Parts: sequence; C-alpha cells; structure tokens
Amino acid sequence: MTADNASRKLRYAMVGGGRDAFIGAVHRHAIALDGQCELVAGALSSSADKARASGRDLFLADDRNHGDWQALLADELKRPAHERVDFVAIVTPNHVHFPVAQAFVEAGFHVVCDKPLVHTRAEADALVAAVAAQGTVFGVTYNYSGYPMVRQARAMVRAGEIGEVRKVIVEYSQGWLAAPLEASGNKQAGWRTDPAKSGAAGAIGDIGTHAENLIATVTGLQIERLCADLGALVPGRALDDDANVLLRFSSGARGVLVASQINTGLENDLRLRVTGTQGTLDWRQEHPSELLHFPADGPKRVLTRGAPWLHESARRASRLPSGHPEGFIEAFANVYAGVVADIRARLGGVPPDPLAADYPRVEDGARGVRFIERTVASAASAAKWTDW
Repeated sequence: MTADNASRKLRYAMVGGGRDAFIGAVHRHAIALDGQCELVAGALSSSADKARASGRDLFLADDRNHGDWQALLADELKRPAHERVDFVAIVTPNHVHFPVAQAFVEAGFHVVCDKPLVHTRAEADALVAAVAAQGTVFGVTYNYSGYPMVRQARAMVRAGEIGEVRKVIVEYSQGWLAAPLEASGNKQAGWRTDPAKSGAAGAIGDIGTHAENLIATVTGLQIERLCADLGALVPGRALDDDANVLLRFSSGARGVLVASQINTGLENDLRLRVTGTQGTLDWRQEHPSELLHFPADGPKRVLTRGAPWLHESARRASRLPSGHPEGFIEAFANVYAGVVADIRARLGGVPPDPLAADYPRVEDGARGVRFIERTVASAASAAKWTDW
C-alpha cells in the first residue's frame, strides 16, 4: 500500500439517505464506527433542494453537495484521481439502485448498495457482469451477516460441528405494517408498498431477502426448488405483506422461510434455526449476543459474543468485551469493514485477507433478486413447486 493510501481515511459519497430517511443515517453511523472513512460528497435526495439541504446538514462542501446523482458522478469524474471518492454508498429506494450502481461501476468506482439489489434478474445479471468487467468492489448490505454470532454459526456449520444439515427454519416477523400506514403519508410505508418503487414483491423483497441471505451465509446451501404462498392481508395493499415459503435444497435438506410484516406487536423478530445430524443451532436477532447450540451428545450450550473460544471470524466481528451490548449498527459496520479491507488491499496492490474482507457481494445480491423472482413466480403458479 502506498504511503498516501495507508495514512488517510477512505473518501466516500452517498446517494440517497437525506433528511427524513431512516437507513441513510444507519449507514453513516456504521461507516463512522471504525474511523476509516469520511463522507465527502453526496446527492442525498431525489429532490434537488432537499438533497442540498441534507448535504449542508452533514457539512458537505458546496462543490461536492449535489442536487442529483448524475451531477455527483460527473463532478467526481472531472476531479483528479487523488481527489475522487474511493466508494459510493447507495441508500435510495429500490427502483433507483440499478441506474446509479450501473453508472458508478461502469465509471470504475467501488460501490456499496442496500438490498434488495435491483428489480429484475436481467438488471442483476448486468451488474454482476459490469463488476466483473471493471474488477471493482461491490458490497451489498445484508447487515445481519455481520453479527458476530451469525459468523460463529457459519463457522460451526461449515466445520461440520452439527453434522450434515437436514433442516433450516428462518423467520422474520415484524408488525409495523399491520395497519395501512401508506395511506397516512408514512414515507417508509409509502415506497415499500408501491410496486413502482419497491419492485415485484413487498415483504418477501424487503425482509425475505434478508432471511434467504441468512440461510445462504450460515449454511452455504443452494435452493433447488421452492413453493411460495404470498399475500396482502391488509385490504387494498398492492404488494405482499406476508410470505410463507417451503424450500428444498440441492443437498436434500429441507427448509421453511417466513417473512411477514403484519404480525401485530412484533418488532424485528428475525430467527434462524439450523438442524444437522449432530445438533442444532438457534440464533435470534433481538438477542444477538447469544447462539444456542443443542448437541446430540450433550447438554444445551449458550455461546456468547466476545468469548475467547469462539471462531476467529466471530471474534474479529466484536469491538467490545463480552457482556457489553453490540447490535444493529455494529453489524452494519462489520459489512463496511469488510468492504474497506478489500478496497485498501486493492489500493495497495495486495490480495485481501479473506477474514478481513468478509462481506456480501454483488453475486449475493443477484441471488437475492433471483429468490424474489422465483418466489413471486411460485406464488402465481398453480403448480406451486418452482425450480430455482
């Protein structure tokens, strides 16, 4: 790594995430957590006035505070290489992901994009091809993959500590859309229930893709066939707010995936249970510091974050000593830490450390888009069971 790259923070730009946006602030807090990056440019809203006002809120320099993403890209390309941003974070509603990501990747920029990646499989394939052609870093913020105890579960499954996986159950239950919030002007509910902005799916795209990614991250299993039942249980809603999916994996294992946003009173109840021939693992996002291990030949074990006997990937993902709570922001920060490690390695012309450069990539995002597409197809099919 050159002295310049070793001694400075990485510079990043953000598209979306301005005033009144929930997820943009989450990304910025997560990126700031390790002190490795600084926000220097942005186009923070689809409204030019709001974008510039949001940039002023975050103390962006006037000449890097843009009214739209096209102006941001044009300005960065005019700058000498040593002044340009190192990566771009895309935190817009779903329908904006593809044009922004494609344009920045084709211009040679590293990109981090929120999920679901894009609207269609064709768009996903185009992004995968563009990233391969440019050789750039492309991270997708499936943030639950960043939890230390998810990485512990992954290490245990991949090491054969619960034997051959037979059954996977993943459930993501929320209650925030149990009433028609979109009719009351709620911004988040408005775009997430709008097919033009959210895409072909509602709950299965918004949180079901997180559930699918959690299965893939921890088990490495590949879906072979699925059978889906999607429904909009709130009258008048155009997209699904409840999804139930049966899964068959190429290994012969079976799975159940539930993604629902109409579970009244529930908050963010994401839970994964993986059963193998030698034991079961159980993790819940609302109690993220614990991983339950039920071995076939002994008593239940409660594994806790920060313990010295955890796998190295789990230990690296912790910032605080055991007993001090870590959670949502830190999980996001772990995804960004992986992206930053990869970018820094490339700046230095060295191969990245696989344990450090640990983050979901464009191929994971593309698989999530395919999952949405196949699930929607299954739900609409009279035959139900649909090949992957």
